[in-house]
Amino acid sequence: MRKSTTRDFMVGLFVLIGLGAIGYLSLRIGGLESPGRGGITLFAKFDEVADLKARAPVQLAGVTVGQVTGIKLDSDYRARVDIIVDPHVELPIDSSASVVTAGLLGDRYIALQPGAEEEYLKDGEEIAYTQSALVLEKMVGKFLVNVEDEDKNGKTGDGTAGAAKTDTTAKKEK
Repeated sequence: MRKSTTRDFMVGLFVLIGLGAIGYLSLRIGGLESPGRGGITLFAKFDEVADLKARAPVQLAGVTVGQVTGIKLDSDYRARVDIIVDPHVELPIDSSASVVTAGLLGDRYIALQPGAEEEYLKDGEEIAYTQSALVLEKMVGKFLVNVEDEDKNGKTGDGTAGAAKTDTTAKKEK
């Protein structure tokens, strides 16, 4: 068998380029972009963040303008979410932040709604107006409790009271 250094070099170069491409794509898809590339650091407090995670996107009008850098429990027992936003995005001081879900059961992210004030949020300030995450399990639980309460109070599925149903039955028996 003949030794071909050119062929071996080309195969090795091809393998290195392939590994580099896989590494690059892994970092891009995994969302491990460096938040330290500059930006405005803000925070917001929520009663419920559900399963919001660090590195979740922060979107404004459906466009990703930042990411969540940290989530912790604050001294007032609310979730404090730290975010970093693109420095070119100027948010009025009356802007709001909501924890929303991508699709019905998708990942959670922060959606920003700009306000109308002429003053803008500065680095380290709080987004005062927030809307917590809707947790599907809690909503289903509340619905089931309401249905159970209606059944206990004598209401039927069509909204009529049990007494009205008894009156109709009594008329049929006569």
